[in-house]
Amino acid sequence: MSASQGSSAAPSGADLAVGTAWAEAPCPVLVVDRHGGLVRVNEAARVLLRGAAGGDGAAARVPSWLADAHRRVSDGLPGADPGPPTGTIDDRFFEAHPTPGADGDVVWWLVDETGRHHAENALSDALARSEILAEVSSALLSSLNVPRCMEVAATMAAEHLAEAAVLVGPPQGRRHPLTYARRGGPVTQVTRRVDVSIVPGLPEALQGFPPVPARWINPGDIPDWVIPDDFAGPVGSVIVTPLPGHGLPAGALILLRSSTEQAFTENEELLARLFAARAGSALSAAGLYSEQAAITATLMQDLLPPPLTSVHGVEYAGGYRASQDQERIGGDFYDVHPGADASRSTLVALGDVAGKGLEAAVLTGKIRNTLHALLPLADDHLQVLSLLNGALLTSHHTRFATLVLASVRRHRGHVELRLTSAGHPPPLIVRNDGMVEEVPTRGTLVGALPTVTARTVEAVLAPGETCLLYTDGITEARGGPLGDDLFGEHRLRRALAECAGMPAEAVVERVRMLTAQWLGAGGHDDMAAVAISAPKPGSLAALDGRADGGNPRRHR
Repeated sequence: MSASQGSSAAPSGADLAVGTAWAEAPCPVLVVDRHGGLVRVNEAARVLLRGAAGGDGAAARVPSWLADAHRRVSDGLPGADPGPPTGTIDDRFFEAHPTPGADGDVVWWLVDETGRHHAENALSDALARSEILAEVSSALLSSLNVPRCMEVAATMAAEHLAEAAVLVGPPQGRRHPLTYARRGGPVTQVTRRVDVSIVPGLPEALQGFPPVPARWINPGDIPDWVIPDDFAGPVGSVIVTPLPGHGLPAGALILLRSSTEQAFTENEELLARLFAARAGSALSAAGLYSEQAAITATLMQDLLPPPLTSVHGVEYAGGYRASQDQERIGGDFYDVHPGADASRSTLVALGDVAGKGLEAAVLTGKIRNTLHALLPLADDHLQVLSLLNGALLTSHHTRFATLVLASVRRHRGHVELRLTSAGHPPPLIVRNDGMVEEVPTRGTLVGALPTVTARTVEAVLAPGETCLLYTDGITEARGGPLGDDLFGEHRLRRALAECAGMPAEAVVERVRMLTAQWLGAGGHDDMAAVAISAPKPGSLAALDGRADGGNPRRHR
């Protein structure tokens, strides 16, 4: 039925219900009969429907979405959704409000809600982007491993942004690390030599330049190496965007859609750039972490206490525990510097730098390096300590240290010791009969006073006997039943008495086990111990030196 304004026609039931207000309404108004026919329209509706029909208003009909709503109103059926029906006419979004008449006609008032509709869609899109980006950030920042981070970035890009994603890492020589991901498929990571210059926008993206619009990229120019295996159909749309990093680009991201998928929209390009910014930041952080971890591991090799074993027929064993369980280094240290041959003494040094953590570890490294440089003077403990003291006093470090030095030489099956303490707890010797003796060496600490004074004491270990050097972190460990008692020297002596005749490694392990049990979950200072043992005849260590007997000397 054609539409007419029909002001001279007999009034319908709808006309009687609303009067003539509909004809003068500024919004489009349609009068539709019970059969769905368009009876009358006002001028605003006539212009709207003429544009929707592309010409003559007589060809206009009730839009399908409004016809469906009209049938429900005419039949008295409830609406499928709460609220008024909505739909589009000529790219405009309308909300329809009915006024039923007595004869079945309905006046439909169309309110233009295009602006609100676009705003709601934009808000919905923004919320969806925010959810995606929040998920992406959480997933990417959960790992500081570069290959794992690349895998996660490519997987999430394929899941949320495209059918397939290719992450191109910065060049490694003439090769590039490549991560391929396909929606719902596996992730593949390879490093190969590829020509990035033939991919539109990729050379610029790898240098950190802004991306070119997707509409400027011809999908036919994409080389085969970019397309993942089992990609569905020819490439229909492409995005190439940089992965901005911290100072340097972290690579580039290529997003692919097949010709059967909708081409990337401007909003999707914006989302891809936001995604790439987060992925680039995460990859850059992972790269910096890996670089710092590698540097730290390299430096740590010189700071960690060395593994100890048998040297020139003498057994050595060491144990170390930093004050914080998550740390590997601290202020306690020990070293064993073997003599050139069995006739020359081996120098053992164990010390404790004031403080804990990395700062203390840096100073331990300085002390250890200085002691290594002073090895030609190792027979004169006081001179070594004096030179070390001078080096520390002229250092920018304001910390001091305690130290104990031991010159060790095997002679006729026994082990001869010269021991010097510089402000350090005196060594303890475990005799074969279970007696524990304190070596009476005393001295001032290094790095605090202009001069160092110290007393050197000689001792002899018979086969099976052990000398223990230790730091005060062991005796001052707080724990026990009440959690605040010191482990103390008396408990250490009791533990050592039970170790009579044990090899050096067993002695150190026993001390470590008992102090750990005493501490429980409590805090503690750095702890270090070195055991020097005269091996029993027939042991592997004894075979490395002389096994003939001799009368041991005690202290001199």
